[in-house]
Amino acid sequence: MIPLRRRTIALAALALACGVGPAPAEVLFLEAADVRRVLQHGPWPPPTIRDPTNRVSGNPAAIALGQRLFFDARLSGGGGVSCASCHEPARAWADGRKQAVGLVALERNTPSILNVAQQRWFSWDGGADSLWSQTMRPIVDPREMGASPSHVAKLIAGDPTLSCLYGKAYGRLSSAEADDERVLVNVGKALAAFVEGVGSGRAPFDEFRDALARGDRERAGRYPVAAQRGLKIFVGRGNCSLCHFGPAFTNGEFHDVGVPFLVQPGKVDAGRHGGIKRLKADRFNLLGPYSDDASGASATKTRHVLLQHTNFGQFKTPSLRNVALTAPYMHDGRYDTLRQVVRHYSELDMERIHADGERLLRPLKLSDAESDDLVAFLETLTAPDATRAPATPLPGESCER
Repeated sequence: MIPLRRRTIALAALALACGVGPAPAEVLFLEAADVRRVLQHGPWPPPTIRDPTNRVSGNPAAIALGQRLFFDARLSGGGGVSCASCHEPARAWADGRKQAVGLVALERNTPSILNVAQQRWFSWDGGADSLWSQTMRPIVDPREMGASPSHVAKLIAGDPTLSCLYGKAYGRLSSAEADDERVLVNVGKALAAFVEGVGSGRAPFDEFRDALARGDRERAGRYPVAAQRGLKIFVGRGNCSLCHFGPAFTNGEFHDVGVPFLVQPGKVDAGRHGGIKRLKADRFNLLGPYSDDASGASATKTRHVLLQHTNFGQFKTPSLRNVALTAPYMHDGRYDTLRQVVRHYSELDMERIHADGERLLRPLKLSDAESDDLVAFLETLTAPDATRAPATPLPGESCER
């Protein structure tokens, strides 16, 4: 009797000789135009970015200081709320709530800070033009963390480890330090230096995208066929990639997508319209005295942004990376599932989008099967490391006591 292993090899050889073999991997992307559109969503991860407006961007001591402060509830006025209260690593750096809760309940959903260093504008309304000015905002907002510049300065001066790290990043903090606002800004920049490192790695989509780029049909065929069908809708007739563009799956701009902006009777969320007003009035914007970009080039976007009526009710296009982990969805958290978001765009109410606004959208009118495929694609944008906190060792000589 022929041993099992030898018999298996013989049968395989016979199958190959007869032209019979394993079924070829199924790859639906055969048209060059489709492939080009898919390739625009990579490569990933992106190169490391240093912020020219933040002189401690990439500084190890500032990163270590920012990491400690991010998880330290003492940074808030009452000592009960930290940055991590809303941006939990285990929840993909969001909070899982419909709307954020600081010292009081707020009106907008907490966005994830994963890959936030890739953005141009910050917050749902773009009211901040730098990551460091955005990190300062909740600290002093009476609804969120309710602190003051003097409170922050006293925390830094009174804690030996924080004071040591602050000194390594900025120079020694004297007990006679009088410029509390400068300390607040430096804390914001340290937090930003830490948050810049909160990113996610490769997702199953990236393996498929790169296999297409190499012409590796066998590797591309490992990507689920349902996800391929959903991706074809996404880059094809759905035209989703018009706004969810590029490696981060967002164009970083602001759009009215038909979500009501009525907060409660008699009160609306003006979205980008209010954000531009806030940005222009902010002394911590990139036109102010605290930007470290001596060339002023980084402030060009702030200098030229215009307030227009069409900005009313527009909100920033979020990144779709790791979107399956960051429910609820939309700026007000109205949808609990990706299936509900897909239905929103499938059954879009065109009369809701103001007439003088953009006409980028149309109802997709997807079947149930097509909606399932689109969700299957979105789920492949999840990276395995999206719920892990980065480990940041203390730089050089330890500041521990």
